[in-house]
Amino acid sequence: MAANQIGLEEGMEQLYEYLPRELVTFVLVTLFSLLIGLSQRKISLKREGETTLFGTDRTFTFIGILGYLLYILDPVEYRLFMGGGAILGLLLGLNYYVKQAQFHVFGVTTIIIALITYCIAPIVDTQPSWFYVMVVVTVLLFTELKHTFTELAQRMKNDEMITLAKFLAISGIILPMLPNENLIPDINLTPYTVWLATVVVSGISYLSYLLRRYVFQESGILVSGIIGGLYSSTATISVLARKSRKAPAQEAPEYAAAMLLAVSMMFLRFLILIGIFSSAILAAIYPYLLIMSVVTAGVAWYLHRKRKPVPAAGEETEEEDSSNPLEFKVALIFAVLFVIFTIVTHYTLVYTGTGGLNVLSFIAGLSDITPFILNLLQGSGVAVLVVTACCMQAIVSNIVVNMCYALFFAGGRSPLRRWVLRGFGCVIAVNVCLLLFFYLL
Repeated sequence: MAANQIGLEEGMEQLYEYLPRELVTFVLVTLFSLLIGLSQRKISLKREGETTLFGTDRTFTFIGILGYLLYILDPVEYRLFMGGGAILGLLLGLNYYVKQAQFHVFGVTTIIIALITYCIAPIVDTQPSWFYVMVVVTVLLFTELKHTFTELAQRMKNDEMITLAKFLAISGIILPMLPNENLIPDINLTPYTVWLATVVVSGISYLSYLLRRYVFQESGILVSGIIGGLYSSTATISVLARKSRKAPAQEAPEYAAAMLLAVSMMFLRFLILIGIFSSAILAAIYPYLLIMSVVTAGVAWYLHRKRKPVPAAGEETEEEDSSNPLEFKVALIFAVLFVIFTIVTHYTLVYTGTGGLNVLSFIAGLSDITPFILNLLQGSGVAVLVVTACCMQAIVSNIVVNMCYALFFAGGRSPLRRWVLRGFGCVIAVNVCLLLFFYLL
């Protein structure tokens, strides 16, 4: 990115060597103003009609040219430029008053865009090329995406902005204020590290929630498994298993495939988390995580191919799991688990050594393994190979627990059970083989 910016700046400087700077600036101002006018005219015609327009695309072009002329005529005190801006603002205000009084058309978007067009000249003349191109691109994009933003606002839940404010608060306000000093002597546990882990996991969860709700809202079962795996494979598998009870028997392989895709995304999620907190452990564990993600996705694809077409029937309203994972209750539960695993891990190492830590890694798989793994990553004082082995063991244990959840929520006579046993059994077997191979090395 930096090299491209330098190249662009050098290209502009070379252009100024062959052409007058004033000519290049004038052409750029005219071109940018025309582009803004064209986009604004198209949107305004759709929304308001010809009679309520402030002007045509030529009007915006002339506004940009006028701004440039007044800017260069008084390049020291800029009195002419400021006076022209005041007159333009007055004309725009009169136009708005007439539209509001006669046609009952409200909105000041056109006025703001016209004023931005008037300011294009000094921006092009004084700012680097990447900046004024960015300004023009931003204006064009936001002009064209008006209807997209309207549809997005209609789909948003009432508390969506509150949720965003919560995330900004826990990441941008609370986190920088926390001290980075140990709470308990000899235990690497500080308020900052606890909340940092919480913010990272909450951020991934929030991203998966936004993708599911606004990008893949009408997605199928497989996409639900993929997106849900970014947040929590256990929660996703439980939801899919419950939904499978109402699905035809022919859909059972599809649900099992979606569950395995959630597990596949779990491997990638831990790959991202490990990369954030420890590059040394990432270098040791990434082949295992990538192989298992690919193997799990391959088994899911095989089960998906076994799905038999279901005759089209009347549309059924499917219960959507649109709950927002970013809640303070969830964040606090994660923080408490992180503290518990930190203390338990410390005293396990003190009294039982790495052997006890290996046993603890399998036990941790019975619950949410993310706090346990993140605790190992944040300076637990354990060798890299031991941490790698414990992470792999915790993941294997958690996959077994996920399989049990799927069997339990699917019901005793569900056709999903045999597909879950086949798919998860294959994934667990490959995991165990890789773990044995790791120990043999």
